[in-house]
Amino acid sequence: MKIKTANSSKKKTNLLCGFVLENDSKVLGLPKFDAKTTNVINQSLKDMEGKLGKLSIIPLSEKKSIQRILLAGIGKKENLTNDTIRFVSGKIAQKARELKLKEFSIISPPSFVNEPNSTISQIIEGSKMALYKFDKFKSEKTGSDPNLTIIVSKSTKISKTIKTSEIVANGAIFTKSIANLPPNECTPTTLANFARSISKNKMKCSIISEPELKKKGFGGISAVGQGSKNQPKLIILEHNHGPRNEKPIVLVGKAVTFDTGGISLKPGSAMDEMKFDKCGGCTVLGIMKAVSELKLPLNVVGIIPSVENMPGGESYRPGDIIKLYSGKTAEILNTDAEGRLILSDALSYGEKQYSPKAIIDFATLTGACIVALGTNVAAVISNDEKLTKKINESSKRTTEEVWELPLNQDYMDMIKSEVADMKNVGIGKAAGTITAAAFLKNAIEKTPWVHIDIAGVAWTQSSTKEKSYNPKGATGFGVRLILDYLQRL
Repeated sequence: MKIKTANSSKKKTNLLCGFVLENDSKVLGLPKFDAKTTNVINQSLKDMEGKLGKLSIIPLSEKKSIQRILLAGIGKKENLTNDTIRFVSGKIAQKARELKLKEFSIISPPSFVNEPNSTISQIIEGSKMALYKFDKFKSEKTGSDPNLTIIVSKSTKISKTIKTSEIVANGAIFTKSIANLPPNECTPTTLANFARSISKNKMKCSIISEPELKKKGFGGISAVGQGSKNQPKLIILEHNHGPRNEKPIVLVGKAVTFDTGGISLKPGSAMDEMKFDKCGGCTVLGIMKAVSELKLPLNVVGIIPSVENMPGGESYRPGDIIKLYSGKTAEILNTDAEGRLILSDALSYGEKQYSPKAIIDFATLTGACIVALGTNVAAVISNDEKLTKKINESSKRTTEEVWELPLNQDYMDMIKSEVADMKNVGIGKAAGTITAAAFLKNAIEKTPWVHIDIAGVAWTQSSTKEKSYNPKGATGFGVRLILDYLQRL
């Protein structure tokens, strides 16, 4: 999709789209038409009533410069959110593709929030992300996407907004495209190659492989990965565009390219979805790609521990005791609680190697998170109120929703082991998301840290809320959230 702008005097287009508030008698920003066309528009407005997501198409004479008008309902004004225009723009883009149009135009309405050019960003993000489709392995491809023209007032200066919004949307799409890959096409080595491809002299890329992982004391990554012929990797990307002595932000993402559960084998039902257990790492890749392209004047480090968790003669076992990178020992009671082991190594490494001012990790860590919060909200657990507040603020702006869960000493006590420093599961099914975070907290000494459990939101599931810009499959959750946080630093 190519994106350009035109002022309101330019009306030549295959499809001119305007937004309509519920029970409103006008289309926001729509130019004047002849009496006959105006009557048809007014009748369509009465029929559709501006209901959220409802679309109405009005064909015009072939001789006119505008071939069709599309009216798009955005619901009641008091119910508008930062996601409304994004959601409806996505539906418009999908309709334009369905009509096999080469281009379409959307009239940018006034901003409904106190953010300059926010509607422009929402139009671009919604349109681009909604047109993404994972058809890599289909014989018949989706075809080319229609180009978008955003109709704006003459005085609007939005070139920077457009460029930024495209990069952010492409970062999320990049994350989706990797996360959707099947396990036979995406191993830890494949992820390492993706990291190399996006660095291209813009970022420093380092890959730590076996046996160096064992030699350097990455006991968690080595243990989880040893059951697979696809060897584990620790992927590190460094974007050093801030002041030389400024401490970086470290982003850590769990990337289990496929999770069978290991010796503690998962049930067969829906095990195919465990290709999405790499989504945390894919999120970090998408963020780092965008950070580099935006040339943010910051120091940002992305760390991705990547393994394939398989049962086999070399697999780690329930009952094993392993030594993590932090120097602490962990008793293994369930080999399906593997994500916290590889994340612990990466978190400790990130803190010791970079002395960061903040660490943020992403992981499809616990099914308990889905039980607690469902499939539309991610869990946040943190040791720092200020950092959590900033993440919450970015969550509200991007509508990638999060909810904070507590972490006190009672939860820390639940993972104490009688034979090691800690055990890799808590007590029964109680507080599964929090006890997993408690395990991670043992890897952090003093750095402000936020853990984001994306198990419910990383891909579309049966109870996932419909969002036009999140077609079936991986959602890219976290990319827009953290890019908003980083840009505001």
